[in-house]
Amino acid sequence: MQQIIHPWPAFYTPTSKILILGTIPSPKSREFGFFYSHPQNRFWKILLLLMGEETKQVTLEARQQFLVDHDIALWDVLHSCRIKGAGDSSIREPAANDFTEVLQNAPIRAIFTTGRKATQLYEKLVYPQTRRASIYLPSTSPANKCFFPDEVLLESWQIIKSYLL
Repeated sequence: MQQIIHPWPAFYTPTSKILILGTIPSPKSREFGFFYSHPQNRFWKILLLLMGEETKQVTLEARQQFLVDHDIALWDVLHSCRIKGAGDSSIREPAANDFTEVLQNAPIRAIFTTGRKATQLYEKLVYPQTRRASIYLPSTSPANKCFFPDEVLLESWQIIKSYLL
């Protein structure tokens, strides 16, 4: 078990309409310095497909510009925890991020949580403070691929588009 403190702030702009939350950055994401950066994670592929953009591996700057262009904010439920590798099931001693700044400075219409663990942690640790429900989205983790193939993920994630109009 390793003690992890979230290495960066929320990514949002004053025009962000939706907030997508994971649990805490994986070792690969922390190494890369941005959200969902494990090469086999399907997060960026699914978002690009949803928005009708070319699916390709993109740079950090291109990912950030994509989020800005589509009014999408990203962060994680947790500020810190003890975790083994990237396994959400191993999370111990979770402490939530403070969402006050994001929710006061961006017109967030909906909050989405990616995966069951992020949803459970949000409901337990964050909802009591924000009183804003989250909407569950299946995780884009490669570990989920047999339960949620790309086509199923894409269909499940379609809901975010209605909040971006």
